[in-house]
Amino acid sequence: MSNRHASLNFTVATYLEQSLTKLKEFEGCIPWMYRDTVGKVTVGVGLMLPDAKAAESLPFLLDTRPATPQEIAAEYARVDSLPQGRASAFYKSATTHLILPQQTIDAKLAAVLQGFEATLRTHLPHYDTFPDGVKLALLDMTYNLGPAGLFKDFPSLIAAVESGSWAEAAAHCMRRGPSPARNAWTREQFLSAVVTTIKAEADTLLKRIWLAIRQTWNALFGPRQ
Repeated sequence: MSNRHASLNFTVATYLEQSLTKLKEFEGCIPWMYRDTVGKVTVGVGLMLPDAKAAESLPFLLDTRPATPQEIAAEYARVDSLPQGRASAFYKSATTHLILPQQTIDAKLAAVLQGFEATLRTHLPHYDTFPDGVKLALLDMTYNLGPAGLFKDFPSLIAAVESGSWAEAAAHCMRRGPSPARNAWTREQFLSAVVTTIKAEADTLLKRIWLAIRQTWNALFGPRQ
């Protein structure tokens, strides 16, 4: 095998990596400061910056060099003074190219997801046993609604998840606000868990049948040499 082929890495993305990718797709990934739909200064994948100090704590770059706290505060003030409700591109300065590196955006998003997982584990003790599709769906809904919104406003969904009724969970996951494509994707994650569960149960049944056959064979003819 050539060195080129030997060096190829065919690792499969973990569900957290998949979640990060989908959230950037659904929420948008904006490296400059902008105002969100309710007027809050925001950056990255929906990372709200409550004040200039919060912005200054992040490693913004000005072109290729680290931005100073004063430059970050000035950009925050500029963006905060602009009208809300515009597309993110509206807030991008034509002269001050101040951006947050993609690596930092991903790290912040990963930290948020890990925090949400800790909350989900607290409310759903069997969370770690759920199929990846269920975890993806729950993380998407938690990011969109907040943990309080998920557990308060979707009791039927939570009851279905707690009982492992993935098809029922899929029937109760529709939200107002997200795009039809996003709602459809979340529903598909719950439904994919139905297939995963059926396959796991079938594999378990086949193993039991094979074990029973071996035990019967051994009882009749003795262990195979």
